[in-house]
Amino acid sequence: MRPNLRKFVRTVHVTVTVGWLGSVAAFLALAIAGLTSQDRQLVTAAYVSMEIITRYVIVPLSLVPLLLTGPLLSLGTPWGLFRHYWIIVKLVINVLSSLILLIHITPIQYMARVAAAGTLSSADRGAQIQLVVAAGAGLLALLAATGLAVYKPRAMTAYGWRKQYAEHTDASDVEE
Repeated sequence: MRPNLRKFVRTVHVTVTVGWLGSVAAFLALAIAGLTSQDRQLVTAAYVSMEIITRYVIVPLSLVPLLLTGPLLSLGTPWGLFRHYWIIVKLVINVLSSLILLIHITPIQYMARVAAAGTLSSADRGAQIQLVVAAGAGLLALLAATGLAVYKPRAMTAYGWRKQYAEHTDASDVEE
């Protein structure tokens, strides 16, 4: 990948992943407000907002690094997709986070409908807690992925070692 294209893809990747992290933090704040507030209007606004943020912000932001910028960066740079454990762990975190998010769309939509209809009851307490826990876990997972991206632990996979050895051997053959 040419340097200017790599910088552009990296900029998009960082921007989108930071946006994903921020939108999950906002979702968590709304989930906590929905769980703890006694103000019916605030609770309604929180759950309706959570559904909108999920549909139009969190889901798209979760898919861009997973399906587009992440693979482009890993395949278009020397880091590679399967050479380093930290990249594989980030990929697993992103895949699981996206899958869990997609699974939680149904309870999010349910809570938005119930809150908008004014029929939220104590029977919905489990769903309210579930949204707080899922958002908190998602936020922690995204922070872990961010830490991996910053610190980049150097442990290589067996494939990475073989690939590095092959590149080193090829370079030695050219020099001779």
